[in-house]
Amino acid sequence: MDPLKPTRGARRDRDNRKSPRAPAEGGPARDTHSKPLANPLVSAANPRRQPRLPESKGEPVQNKAPAAERRSGALPAETLPLILEVAPSADYALIDSGNGEKLEQYGPYRIVRPEGQAIWTRALAERDWENVDAVFTGDTDEEGLGRWRFPKAALGETWPMRHDCIDYLGRFTSFRHVGVFPEQGPHWAFMEKQIRTAGRPVKVLNLFGYTGLASLVAARAGAEVTHVDASKKAIGWARENQEMARLADKPIRWICEDAMKFAEREARRGSQYDIVLFDPPAYGRGPKGEVWQLFSDLPRLTDLTRTILTPKPLSVVLTAYSIRASFFAIHTLMRDAFAGMGGRVESGELIIREQSAGRALSTSLFSRWVAQ
Repeated sequence: MDPLKPTRGARRDRDNRKSPRAPAEGGPARDTHSKPLANPLVSAANPRRQPRLPESKGEPVQNKAPAAERRSGALPAETLPLILEVAPSADYALIDSGNGEKLEQYGPYRIVRPEGQAIWTRALAERDWENVDAVFTGDTDEEGLGRWRFPKAALGETWPMRHDCIDYLGRFTSFRHVGVFPEQGPHWAFMEKQIRTAGRPVKVLNLFGYTGLASLVAARAGAEVTHVDASKKAIGWARENQEMARLADKPIRWICEDAMKFAEREARRGSQYDIVLFDPPAYGRGPKGEVWQLFSDLPRLTDLTRTILTPKPLSVVLTAYSIRASFFAIHTLMRDAFAGMGGRVESGELIIREQSAGRALSTSLFSRWVAQ
């Protein structure tokens, strides 16, 4: 199962994280970074309805893996809270936020989307919010572009974007995401530095990999990458991005599979990785109907990430969106999972710095174990 998230539909492995109905096999990979669209700050005259996700056919398959025993040994050192920030750039900017929405610049387009965390008042005038190219309305049950309104001119489903000189496709999805989660940029830069300074070949596993920006960053840096996502559609998008980025010659394995099953099989095979990234949804389904529930399944998967590390690993990075928990919860989980391994666990929040008034919009929690 599974800047520029988030299913960010079928995610499947990634979200509609508030008692969502799971998407069907092969649906969009991620409303998994989705925060619930229901928003008391949005006018009742223009309700933003939670997207309805079709049920998978057949009975759900539960990931009923046995709970791992607590690891012995000293707990890793800790750093918290660590706040990782994305500032406005030519590629992406959070222009303004407030009243339950956010105004963003994605390459050439200004976009308005719901944002439940933006409980404050907008800093910019109404005319700035009206001068936009796309608005996510969520007021129909259509797939694709039907849930978007284009005030100036009709736009296509995709458009060219760039992150740190890597070209990729932005994408208007029916679950409000645009094919990238810019707040993940600091994680990608951290990983890239580790790969480039390792002085040896590095293998990276990207679980719940969505549209593949992290995988492309790792491959560009010289790593051998395994990208896993439960959505065939997301894998297709990721392959398109690889072509767009002119990185088709880089060693990336694209695998459509349930993240837990893949990790368990890699552990049985003795496969090992130097860096593991995992960005699971609160709730999702795998391609064969496997059910993912974050609070019940995350401990097992976290323990598996340790099992499949090389003897000289570099890091394991966990990001969690739209869950009712403090970063202390995943921080404690990571320290327990890596007891006896040394290193350090760093935990906190990913934020985006607003252009208009300099306010910080928190997007997600994270915890990462770093060997050195």
